[in-house]
Amino acid sequence: MSAIGVLSSCSCLRPGVWLLKPGMQQMGSFGLHTAARCATKDYYEVLVLGGGAGGITMSARMKRKVGAGNVAVVEPSETHYYQPLWTLVGGGAKRLATSARPTGSVMPKGVEWIKSRVTALDPDKNCVWLENDIKIKGLPEGFDHPKIGSNYSVHTVEKTWKALQDFKEGNAIFTFPNTPVKCAGAPQKIMYLSEAYWRKTGKRSKANIMFNTSLGVIFGVKKYADALLEIIKERNIAVNYKCNLVEVRADKQEAVFENLDKPGVTEVHQYEMLHVTPPMGPPDVLINSPVSDQIGWVDVDKETLQHKKYPNVFGIGDCTNLPTSKTAAAVAAQSGVLDKTISLVMKNQLPTKKYDGYTSCPLVTGYNKVILAEFDYDAQPLETFPIDQSKERVTMYHMKADMMPFLYWNMLLKGYWGGPAPVRKLMHLGLK
Repeated sequence: MSAIGVLSSCSCLRPGVWLLKPGMQQMGSFGLHTAARCATKDYYEVLVLGGGAGGITMSARMKRKVGAGNVAVVEPSETHYYQPLWTLVGGGAKRLATSARPTGSVMPKGVEWIKSRVTALDPDKNCVWLENDIKIKGLPEGFDHPKIGSNYSVHTVEKTWKALQDFKEGNAIFTFPNTPVKCAGAPQKIMYLSEAYWRKTGKRSKANIMFNTSLGVIFGVKKYADALLEIIKERNIAVNYKCNLVEVRADKQEAVFENLDKPGVTEVHQYEMLHVTPPMGPPDVLINSPVSDQIGWVDVDKETLQHKKYPNVFGIGDCTNLPTSKTAAAVAAQSGVLDKTISLVMKNQLPTKKYDGYTSCPLVTGYNKVILAEFDYDAQPLETFPIDQSKERVTMYHMKADMMPFLYWNMLLKGYWGGPAPVRKLMHLGLK
């Protein structure tokens, strides 16, 4: 049996974990080719590409299997962010600093940190090359102007809160792009927080709130979609479906949207505040890579997380083509399955543990309310608690704001949290 490589990164829609274990005879290694400075050594039994949630989690788990000296993580960023908290940062309920920790502090002790960026992958030769897109016209330069923010970047999330506070009157527009996105509920979470803030500060009557989404539904799971539509109706929010942001004219405070049902037909909206959810996609290094599908996502079996072509390659997190929402909760559930899968493959046995597509999206609907959406591959609710989770609850807000960050930093990134399946089984007396 030869080496394992793990793929993950830290940008928007970062790749998760790519585990390379070529061959099934004797123990080998995984090679690095560096264009700039050299790594501490050129070969590792486990190489983790990217220090995102999936990468750090799996490096912690792999360290316990093969020893710290045999694991390395390639990650250029000095800071690791708990991105789910940015919804609350953009809404002014949390400070950005609370979502950040030095990458070195979350790196498992003894695991080698290679501060570089991956430029190419060659799984046939077990080699990774290191170095030492879709755009919206008018962005990112438009973020230099006031009144535009985005909770999807560390550089723009605090601009959301500033634009929210500075709002006077007019259109407040929130967008959802025509691409996969990280946490599909986040684009509307900030909308609900904004509405609540303006109600609190007496500005709500002056705000025309619009959710312009490229999708044809408000949410992919009907149970939660029905609950959200009730909230939208109650709070007098306008929803425009099949509406995709294609241009921002920041100097004029104009946003241009294309009607996806009528390609080429556009409509211009004036705005007083604009929250942009940027188009997202796989990292450049994965596009046309041998490990990726035609679009650029790592091509893995949706149950075992094993690559469909390379039996020594595995995937976890946002880089994969797993047909589920890209969330930290999904990474947690996937990590538990992948840990078991790799253990068996390292023993030359077939994987038996199966991932059911579990993911979670805590839909923040106010400064003290959350709908905790949990569902599987079939878009069917897979709820942890024996209550109706489609209802707004204060307890779920505190879980989102306080308990989940604790689990992330102290359990998931250390490789001890594999999702709430055991809790769900206990809560439902073994029936779920």
